[in-house]
Amino acid sequence: MLLVTSNKSKRLLHVSYIGQVRPEEFQRNGPDLTAQVKELSPGFRLLADFSLLESMRLDCEPELGRMMELIGQAGVGLVVRVIPDPSKDIGMNILTVFHYRHRPRVVTCKRLADAARELGL
Repeated sequence: MLLVTSNKSKRLLHVSYIGQVRPEEFQRNGPDLTAQVKELSPGFRLLADFSLLESMRLDCEPELGRMMELIGQAGVGLVVRVIPDPSKDIGMNILTVFHYRHRPRVVTCKRLADAARELGL
C-alpha cells in the first residue's frame, strides 16, 4: 500500500510505503499525488517512509520512477528517506540519479525520529 499525504503550511509531502507494494498502487495513487504536489511551492520537502515496507515488486520501478520525476519536476528541495533495514533499500540512490534531474539534497535515516529532526519537525 502507498499512503500519500501533504502539509502545505510545512511544505511537506509524505509518502509511506506499507506492506507489499505493487504497481497498481502507484497507478491508483497517481491522481492524488499529482493534486497534492501542485499545492506545494518549489523547494518543498519529501519524507519517503519505507519503515513499514515488507516488499516491493521489481515491476514497480517504472511507476516509482514516474512518481520521482513528478516530484522532481514540481521542485522538491530536500528528500528525507526512512530506511531502517538496509536490505530493504530498493536502489533508491540509483533511481535518484536517473529520475531527479535537479538533484535535490537527499538524506537517508534509519528512524522516523531522525527524519523528523532533519526536516525540522
